[in-house]
Amino acid sequence: MKAQSFDLVIVGAGPVGLMCAYLARLSGLSAIVLDKSEAPLEVGRADALNARTLQLLELAGLFGEIYPLGKPCNTSSVWKDGRFVSRQSAWWDDLEGCFHRHFLMLGQSFLEKSLDAKLRELGASVRRRAPVERVEVTEEGCRTTLVGGELLESKYVVGADGSRSLVRELFGIPFVIERPQIVWAVIDAELETDFPKVPEIIVFQADTSDVAWIPREGAIDRFYVRMDTKDFTLEDAMAKVNRATWPHAVSLKKLVWFSRFSVKESVAESYFVRDRVFLAGDAAHIHSVNGGQGLNTGLADAFNLIWKLALVLKRGAPSSLLASYESERKPVAVSVIESSGELVRSTKYSATGTHAEDYVKIVERRAGNITGMGIRYGRDGLDGQRLPDFELRSGGETRRIYSLLDYSRYTLLVFGVASPPAPLPDYVRRVDVPDGVPTAAEAILVRPDGYIAAHGTLAEMSARIETPEALVHGL
Repeated sequence: MKAQSFDLVIVGAGPVGLMCAYLARLSGLSAIVLDKSEAPLEVGRADALNARTLQLLELAGLFGEIYPLGKPCNTSSVWKDGRFVSRQSAWWDDLEGCFHRHFLMLGQSFLEKSLDAKLRELGASVRRRAPVERVEVTEEGCRTTLVGGELLESKYVVGADGSRSLVRELFGIPFVIERPQIVWAVIDAELETDFPKVPEIIVFQADTSDVAWIPREGAIDRFYVRMDTKDFTLEDAMAKVNRATWPHAVSLKKLVWFSRFSVKESVAESYFVRDRVFLAGDAAHIHSVNGGQGLNTGLADAFNLIWKLALVLKRGAPSSLLASYESERKPVAVSVIESSGELVRSTKYSATGTHAEDYVKIVERRAGNITGMGIRYGRDGLDGQRLPDFELRSGGETRRIYSLLDYSRYTLLVFGVASPPAPLPDYVRRVDVPDGVPTAAEAILVRPDGYIAAHGTLAEMSARIETPEALVHGL
């Protein structure tokens, strides 16, 4: 039997693998997703989408479907001994060009189910109960063998198969894990309580700061409870919750999910091996849940990678472009570990005994990282930063610039230049901005993932987009 052939074989049907497949279909690539699970996630795991992820969902046409499912949240508060201490949200004010100034509190399962349904609509294949046995790099590309012997051929393989990644293991990619000996309980439930709850993140200051109360979609809430031991029960965790909220009481009306996890931190030594195999999401980086950066970082991996693969496979761009995936995304993972690590350690260690207040100050200081809005590629200047979100007026209509971007193509923004549109390659679209210019540049070339590739005169940018080779120069 002849092996099926695809542009991409994606191992792992979590949100990152599914997003890779969805973006691949938008970009004209064929892809198959393989997973040993029987169905998308039902409950648990990640709990929030950050401001940058909400922008990325707009680029992919997913925002309108996903956003109504969640609960916006842009504040956090500190409580101590049953009393309100402070409320914070000022860090949003310092984020330039940010439209969605909040997190969207939404369980990971909603995103997985939505992507799974979208892929079925697009005719993309998600093969479940299909565990992978091995992946080999050949002269022509990759050969993936399923348990049972079925063969799949592809140009590239993406390992989005989680922290215990088989793909990473098969290619011997070092993944040294640091364990800071911090253990947490996670409780998702419908609650009964007399606590004066509002939809915000609450950090409780007791002897340390070992309880956080997180709003979620629908009728449920989440508690993170630091336990400092691997041997504990749900009752033990709820006892800590009630100590933190005293003199108010909290009980479980309906338990949705209960889990234990120990903090682990690691970044894969390589994200791109043998010129054919990529790692993304938890397969490439793991860290504390503090700051809610795991899912968001993994999704950003997908948005960074897939347009580059499409440009190489469909537009003749040089394959050297693909190395920029690791050079851009690996430093981000390192920064995420730094921020989430500082947050999680502050719940246990504080020189002044003000753990909860310390925690909130760290969030404020690292807001660019935690919200995703401060992530950039390159050290300084306009090139490499995310395109700011701004409004433009044309023909009496006001529109946000992110509503005009398209993940499947570059966008050439032309500011206040009265010139007739010249013919463009089909992978570039022009958007004229007659007023409200946010920069002195005459034209800005925006990558499919919403980052600025280059800026300058219209003539310079027109020359830049003449060929795929010139388009990606400097990445």
